[in-house]
Amino acid sequence: MSEPLRRYLSRVNVFRCSPFARLWLAQAVSMLGDFIAVFAVQVAVVFRMHGSPADMAGVFIASALPSVILGPIAGVFADRSNPRWTMIASDLIRAGLIFLLGLAVNLPQIYAISFAVSCASSFFSPARSIAMPALIPREQLMRAASQMQQTMQIVRIASPAVAAALAAAFGDRACFWADSLSFLFSAMMVATLRIPQLPNRSKSVRTIAGELTAGVRFLCTDGEISFVAMALAAGTFAAGCFGALASLYVRDVLHAQAGTLGWIASLIGIGTLLGSLALAWSPQLAQREPNQLISAGITFVGLSILLMGALPQRAIASLGALGIGLGVSLVVVVSTVILQTKTPVEFRGRVAGAASSLASLAQLAAMLFAGILATHIGIRGVFAVSAALLLLVGLAAFRRKSALKLSEIQRPALRQDAA
Repeated sequence: MSEPLRRYLSRVNVFRCSPFARLWLAQAVSMLGDFIAVFAVQVAVVFRMHGSPADMAGVFIASALPSVILGPIAGVFADRSNPRWTMIASDLIRAGLIFLLGLAVNLPQIYAISFAVSCASSFFSPARSIAMPALIPREQLMRAASQMQQTMQIVRIASPAVAAALAAAFGDRACFWADSLSFLFSAMMVATLRIPQLPNRSKSVRTIAGELTAGVRFLCTDGEISFVAMALAAGTFAAGCFGALASLYVRDVLHAQAGTLGWIASLIGIGTLLGSLALAWSPQLAQREPNQLISAGITFVGLSILLMGALPQRAIASLGALGIGLGVSLVVVVSTVILQTKTPVEFRGRVAGAASSLASLAQLAAMLFAGILATHIGIRGVFAVSAALLLLVGLAAFRRKSALKLSEIQRPALRQDAA
């Protein structure tokens, strides 16, 4: 191994940072619990309550709406409060609500509790976006974001087997108990963190509306931040259209069975895992402009969806699924680093909340309109439209010029030392 590469790997060994290791462990356990609970909700609605596809759509809408509505407001709260206590409170509230979800006996109760859980989750994400740059050296943020993405994909791949085993042995309610315990564990781990005091954080109750307006104004007027947020929203919309129609694509276009759908989902997860590993360990990628990486990621997703629609064969679908995962990892990880490092500390919560709100709105719109579009232009037509949107956004990202490379965004201290 060359000496420059050895120094690079030493510098990005993010698990040497004890606060991140604890935050990562908390998130890994709670993400596993979340995926298990999602499986349990599907089992409860479809099998125990004999629900319809519309009933499952109602659960999704109830879970997605709070992020759309509360995202910017939760961001203001995160900017004005201690992120550690915000994350702990969110975890404890969700632990109690998920416990109640295990006791739900009808669809209205599941809708109401799912809505409340999502409300509590809306406050956790912006608080974590504030905490990570405060806990982790800037030169390690890329590795940290990549590690979080890798963990989510590993958990996504492993959770169906864990959830199925729990449900088979103890019933679907046991999955909810497990998720509730995972949030309690996360709260205990977050409680061990010591987050440095952050400057320029207003405490005046009279300025809430003004702070919300200032955050939205910053998001709209900062060219790089607003472009990243819109690129994430566009990518989420196109990927959401694919996800909403994936099962129909397998059945009606590929003329395959449910096993193929599971295979495609697994390949998307594997592709995302490979992409995040490449970003974490490749010094060459760190020398690229962020917009180039975002452009490459969005273009990968667009070309993959276009290929899957144009050449409906299982081998092509498998290749496209890997491309979707790879592209998604590039967009998500690089965008996360940009939002956390380029946003001033006093705006981080509001920008994270607003970006999450836009992405949730795009995903909700995709779920609602993909089926309607498919009835008019067909599944392959929706794939073509989604791909065209992504390719246009990818081209726009490629044409934008960033003054700094990704490595320079993460390592301002090194530039000052060199000077």
